[in-house]
Amino acid sequence: MGVFSSSTKIVPNISDVPRHVAIIMDGNGRWAKKRFLPRFAGHTRGVETVREIVRLCLERRIKYLTLFAFSSENWRRPPEEVGLLMQLFVRALRGEVSKLARNGVRLRIIGDLSRFDPELQELISVSEEQTAKCDKLTLTIAANYGGRWDILQAVNRLVESQPEKAGKWDEEDLAQHLAMSFAPEPDLFIRTGGEERISNFLLWQLAYTELYFTDTLWPEFGAVAFDKALSSFRARERRFGRTSEQLVPTKEEGDQLVGSGTTGNVKTDA
Repeated sequence: MGVFSSSTKIVPNISDVPRHVAIIMDGNGRWAKKRFLPRFAGHTRGVETVREIVRLCLERRIKYLTLFAFSSENWRRPPEEVGLLMQLFVRALRGEVSKLARNGVRLRIIGDLSRFDPELQELISVSEEQTAKCDKLTLTIAANYGGRWDILQAVNRLVESQPEKAGKWDEEDLAQHLAMSFAPEPDLFIRTGGEERISNFLLWQLAYTELYFTDTLWPEFGAVAFDKALSSFRARERRFGRTSEQLVPTKEEGDQLVGSGTTGNVKTDA
């Protein structure tokens, strides 16, 4: 799979259905607290929501789903909670990967995996290999991931691979070393739980992504809430630096769009 072009360089194809959805799954702890349960109960319930969103993406023919599971800053949480999250990660990998493979879902894990214990690193490698030939949906889990880490590690790898081009590198040179080089940039970013920030997630890749924030807590984010986010996306005017007037198709262009079945996010009024 080749490197996808940056949206700051090339206007991507526009459709009513996002090709790539990225989600910060926030609110597990607050969901548990509301029910007088330990925070870990919220994380466990959140895994069920992951299953539901994966199913919905398959049904709606979304090709890429990226979930922010554990940030590089989450190590600051209480050690007990971090340990339980690592256990949950291992349990989820062991229990879900065969199901993903049966449903045509490819699993990718991105982030600085060197901090995980050897057992988890091996499990990640085996899980990715087991689903490597699946092509209905690419599910990417960002674990021990940070957007600044991603850019920095890409720069370091670029310097090592192309030192002769120092001072002349371009976006495409760097993009091939980013953790998400195998996927197009997200069309839609969703954050649940009421917070309205991107929290060091996919800093490079979200340059032209449509942002959607909801108060719904992640364990409660089901089909109705997901479809509401998709409806919001369909209502957006995606200009990528152009004017609204430039998005109004001529009659000939409109006929071509109708013929191709691609009409999403193109306004017919200025």
